[in-house]
Amino acid sequence: MFPKLFSHGDFFIPTYGVLVALAFLAGLWVTVRLARRSGINAELVTNLAVYCALAGIAGAKILMIVFDWNHFSSHPGEIFSFSTLQAAGVYQGGLILAIVTAFLYVRHHGLPWLQTFDAFAPGIALGHAIGRVGCFAAGCCWGKECDLPCAVTFRNPEANQLTGVPLHVALHPSQLYELGTEAMLFGFLYWRFGRAHRPGTIIGLYLVLSSIMRFLIEFTRFHEQALPFGLPLSITQWIAIGLAMAGGALLWTQKSSSPKAIPSMAH
Repeated sequence: MFPKLFSHGDFFIPTYGVLVALAFLAGLWVTVRLARRSGINAELVTNLAVYCALAGIAGAKILMIVFDWNHFSSHPGEIFSFSTLQAAGVYQGGLILAIVTAFLYVRHHGLPWLQTFDAFAPGIALGHAIGRVGCFAAGCCWGKECDLPCAVTFRNPEANQLTGVPLHVALHPSQLYELGTEAMLFGFLYWRFGRAHRPGTIIGLYLVLSSIMRFLIEFTRFHEQALPFGLPLSITQWIAIGLAMAGGALLWTQKSSSPKAIPSMAH
């Protein structure tokens, strides 16, 4: 683990923060490239990406605070602490608020919302994958104990202080599971975008496939929160089910309405 990229006294640059910034830039480059291929205004897409990134960060933090409300209600000062600012948050919370922000922005500027969301989907997957490298470096979002050959053991005391990750214990590399699946999803979505497709196909596939993968990976994740409804599923898994259903409904709606396929612009 390498939670601090640079440190001097009490000041340090977190590896996670740097990788999140790189994730945003990489995702933005892909999104703008695909938007141009779809004939969508690149400047509007760039501005939308910035707003969605800010909304995503806020949404991830908000849902993290909601999940850990028992802790934060007893220590309200930690809500605005540096450690909370550094925490990865809950990805689905960021995704949901980013989608709401994107819908309002697209509606305000009269952009074709399905095509715009399609252009964003591969970049989101790429950014998510890079962000999980940051999670692994910081030690957050760690997995349950396991004795598999792929298990990882964290030993950096600074990571334990920053995130609470247990040291000298073999754990599921949940961050790497998600890194691998999101990287493969990026490759698939980018390839699929270059083929003829109906509007909404790419974002629909992203919501379904990413949610299924997150649902399964959650079984390897350590959860501090009690499982809701007395069932063996985390809140994150319930959100994943909802997002997968939304993506499936979008795919079904587009299929049943038989819209004109978007011609491939791959060269």
